[in-house]
Amino acid sequence: MSPVKRTSHAVYDLKYHLVWVPKYRKMILKGDLAKRVREVFSEIAERYEFEIDTMEVKEDHVHLFLSAPPRYSPAGVVQIIKSISAKVAFKEFPEIKKQLWGGKFWSDGYFVRSVGDKVTSEVIRRYIKYQHQEQLSFDF
Repeated sequence: MSPVKRTSHAVYDLKYHLVWVPKYRKMILKGDLAKRVREVFSEIAERYEFEIDTMEVKEDHVHLFLSAPPRYSPAGVVQIIKSISAKVAFKEFPEIKKQLWGGKFWSDGYFVRSVGDKVTSEVIRRYIKYQHQEQLSFDF
């Protein structure tokens, strides 16, 4: 993952660790379905300019470590990935509907943590507190 990315109106370094589970925490993410979910996540990332650093699809949950442009909130990133992957999963693997009787593939909730490489909370606090006193140089 490159440290700083650019859009036409922003320079950014936004990385998120995301985790969520299938509905009812069913152990369904295995075999061909798990493989297809990984592929779909990668396809979505390419389409929406997300950059996946690390991805793990376990039987009952997924982890994504990715970068996303600032036009997408973390909730928006999750919504895009979950909604598109669910549609593909139900279309290509209709037999899973029997296990997910509520008509949803993913549970509603998720975990998100923003992640930084060099810039810790303390670095930001120091920068804000002292930025008016002198011209400090921080390697953002």
